[in-house]
Amino acid sequence: MGFEVGEKAIVPNMGVGILKEIETVSVAEVDYRMLVFKILYNGSVYKTPETKAEANGIRPVIEVEAVEKVYDVLRDRETPTDKQTWNRRYREYMNKIKTGDPLEVAAVLRDLALLKSEKALSFGERKMYDQAHSLIVQEIAVARDVDEKVITKEIDDIFVN
Repeated sequence: MGFEVGEKAIVPNMGVGILKEIETVSVAEVDYRMLVFKILYNGSVYKTPETKAEANGIRPVIEVEAVEKVYDVLRDRETPTDKQTWNRRYREYMNKIKTGDPLEVAAVLRDLALLKSEKALSFGERKMYDQAHSLIVQEIAVARDVDEKVITKEIDDIFVN
């Protein structure tokens, strides 16, 4: 899975990044090609060896055809919400977010949005909700090449109805 400079990719748990450069780093007389991503959301830099990019979960942005599957997960009201203790839910949700899989992140967002409609979210729940929301909005906006505000409104409309 080769990336080219200027290409956008998903960096799990961080969001959409643009490959700014591919640099060579020497360690113990061995040269490594490093992918250098600039994260769009906060401008931070993420570096990974090119050979470890896939193992680290870096992947292309979803195709526009796959966006509807993400929306289907968000609209799903048949799947029961997790009734475990907050500690266990937190670990499970964080593991889903760390995968970077948009369907898993959407499931976390859906579950927390439904919980939010029943009660006020705790600080930790709110923080996780905001992270999942941000990751989904960023990826769909890039996939569809529209402003994030459009996607935010679409997602908010799903949970209002």
